[in-house]
Amino acid sequence: MKLTEGEQVSSAEKYFKGKQGLDCYLKHLEASNYLQRVTIEDNRVGRRLTEEFIAMCPENPIGYLNLGWIHQQEYWLGITKSPRETIEKGIELAQKALALDDSNAGAYALLSEFYSIKKEHDKAIAEGERAVALAPSSAHAHQFYGLSLVYACRPKEAIPLLEKAIRLNPFCSTTPFLHYGHALWGAGRFEEAVSAYKKSIQLSPNNIFAHYNLAAVYIWMGRDKDARAEAAEVLRINPKFSLDWLAKAIAYKDQSVRDKLVDALRKAGLN
Repeated sequence: MKLTEGEQVSSAEKYFKGKQGLDCYLKHLEASNYLQRVTIEDNRVGRRLTEEFIAMCPENPIGYLNLGWIHQQEYWLGITKSPRETIEKGIELAQKALALDDSNAGAYALLSEFYSIKKEHDKAIAEGERAVALAPSSAHAHQFYGLSLVYACRPKEAIPLLEKAIRLNPFCSTTPFLHYGHALWGAGRFEEAVSAYKKSIQLSPNNIFAHYNLAAVYIWMGRDKDARAEAAEVLRINPKFSLDWLAKAIAYKDQSVRDKLVDALRKAGLN
C-alpha cells in the first residue's frame, strides 16, 4: 500500500502524534517501502516491521490495516498454508481497524479486495464505493474500487477509476498500473495493457503478477516469443509457480475470463 502525499499528511496528523507516534510513523513508512514491491521476500520483511509497529502502537488502526494488506499479498503470492484462513484474517483485520476508526477509507478498500477474492462481488463494489465516498481524493480508494469492478468483469467502468487513481498519485507504486493493465485487457485494449504492465514492472521488476498478465496479453496479440520471455521471468521469480493454484485463486466473476487467462498462460509455457 502506498499513500499519496496528501493522504500521508492527513494520516500523520490524525494517527501519529507525539514522540511515540513519530516512531510508529517511521516504522510504517519503512514497512510500506517493502510492501509496495509485491514480492515474497519483501512481504516477509514488511510483515516483521508491521508487527513491530503494532507492538509499539496497538491502538493505531494503521497497523491492523497494513497487516491486512500483508495477508492480501500472501494470498496472491501463494505463500499461505490456508487461503481461506488468510482471507478471513484479512477481513478481521480490516474490521479491527474500523473498530478503532470507522471513517478509515483504507479499511473499506481492504474489505472490497477481500470480498472480491471471495467472489462476493456486489459486497466488494459496495465497499469500494464507500471508500471513495469517504475519501474522494484518495488514489488508494479509487484503485480498489476500480479493481472490484475489474473482478466483477466490468472493466470498462473500472478504467476511469484507475486512471483517476494514477492521476491522484502520479508517483504511485507498481500496483495501480498493474490493476490498470487488468482493466485494459479486459476491455480488449491490449497495446495499452502492455504499456501499463511494463510501467508496473519498471517500478517493481519482480512483480510476478505484471509478468504473467503481460505474458497472457502477448499470447492474445500473437506475440508468442515475447510471451515466452515473460513466462521465463515468472519462473525466475517463482520457480514453483502453478497454474492450478492460479486457476483457483483468481477472482474474476465470469469463469470464461478465468479460463481465458489460464489458457493463455499455458500457451506461454507455464503449467
